[in-house]
Amino acid sequence: MLARDARFDGQFITGVHSTGIYCRPSCPAAPPKPTNVTFYRTAAAAHEAGLRACKRCLPDAVPGSPEWDLDDDLAARAMRLIADGVVERDGVPGLAARLGYTPRHLTRVLTAELGAGPLALARAHRAQTARALLTSTAMRVSDVAFAAGFGSIRQFNDTVRAVYERSPLELRATARARRGGRVAAAATTASSTATDDPGSPAPGDAGVVRLRLPARAPFDAAGVFAWLATRALAGVESAGTDHYARTLALPTGPALVRLAAVHGAPALDVEAHLSSLADLAPLVARVRRLFDLDADAEAIDAALAADPVLAPAVAAVPGIRMPGCLDPHELVVRALVGQQVSVAAARTALTRLAAELGERVEIDGSVRTLFPTASAIAERGGDVLRGPAARIRTIVDVCGRLAAGELVVAPERERAELRADLLAVPGIGPWTAGYLAMRVTREPDELLVSDLALRNGAARLGLPSDAKALAARGAEWAPWRSYASMHLWRVAASALST
Repeated sequence: MLARDARFDGQFITGVHSTGIYCRPSCPAAPPKPTNVTFYRTAAAAHEAGLRACKRCLPDAVPGSPEWDLDDDLAARAMRLIADGVVERDGVPGLAARLGYTPRHLTRVLTAELGAGPLALARAHRAQTARALLTSTAMRVSDVAFAAGFGSIRQFNDTVRAVYERSPLELRATARARRGGRVAAAATTASSTATDDPGSPAPGDAGVVRLRLPARAPFDAAGVFAWLATRALAGVESAGTDHYARTLALPTGPALVRLAAVHGAPALDVEAHLSSLADLAPLVARVRRLFDLDADAEAIDAALAADPVLAPAVAAVPGIRMPGCLDPHELVVRALVGQQVSVAAARTALTRLAAELGERVEIDGSVRTLFPTASAIAERGGDVLRGPAARIRTIVDVCGRLAAGELVVAPERERAELRADLLAVPGIGPWTAGYLAMRVTREPDELLVSDLALRNGAARLGLPSDAKALAARGAEWAPWRSYASMHLWRVAASALST
């Protein structure tokens, strides 16, 4: 905090009780006396202590804490669901049920660990979403209220005033004044460019939201776009070097999302065509996971670069990201189809599957295709899929289990339990279980040494290509072996393209 180190913005909150505000660590204000400061893990805890957000440093206009993706404890898994809007849709009982605990126990744990219970944490998340929409979009204030998850305009107004000591319209006016007077200053600061100066928001159509999501620098957006482009399914997705678009099913209906890189800033521009504005919070949470926006990139790069063999790869691609997913069930199918075949062959098979079984929906004036549901694949996948009979039986069986709720693959799953559940299914091996742990639950420390492409990348760097030897060598990269895997895959892919 005394160093005003922006790397820690979003990772903890500085509460200043003499002024009644809370700040990000890099706040430019004069440092307070240590006796007046309390550090909090969440903004909700600061709200519970009676503090309001600093008007100068905007402590919630930063990437989220990487802790909720990295950790596997109850608090972290709860935070993933809260960001996805589960409390707004299902209440605290629904949140607790998803995690396998009673509401009372969940509230007790979150209060002890994070300084606030699930309702307060959800309220803080709604306030942060509302601030972002008010300051970076032209949405009507009433639409902002419901898009952020508030149940009424009055609740929205009361919460925004309590947290920011301003009305929603005052927040929007202040943001416009800030954009008008600080364009030059914003261009010199990555975090300001990504969060405080998104440009003049374009007028929006009904159901269309445009906003900017900040990332923690450095941010290898090009790498994620390239990963998605290589695997894009015609009719469902389109992708290029700096953009990605697709249809997907959200809690209240189908949606179309378009993502674009922000040149010169660690951020993504989002355009979403939604069936309901209530789907905005879950969409944002899933996009953040897809692009790994909250990763502590500097810490990851520093740890991996300590290995002199891996250091050149890290220097070539600073801020590498581990792609997540927008739909865990879809990723299960992709992983099963992609076992032991090339990426191109898997893409061909999956494109055919989507064309045959995917639901057609009209969005943004045209008919588009959703990736097939697990139930559709369980019912008719055997007629569409091609390849070894054993693999087809596995895919159909797994989709039946997903549709029936017998197998739960979701971001809130405890990683060891999810891995055990997956390995108990006939036809699912360690590679698939590890790959799903990486991309669904954001496991940061998975090295898939059984993957041929990964071992080829290792050999190209002069690392062992034998699975057992590479696993032993890779122990030095803990706890970031998933990111080391991304570097090795990148090296292998670059070798094929030259």
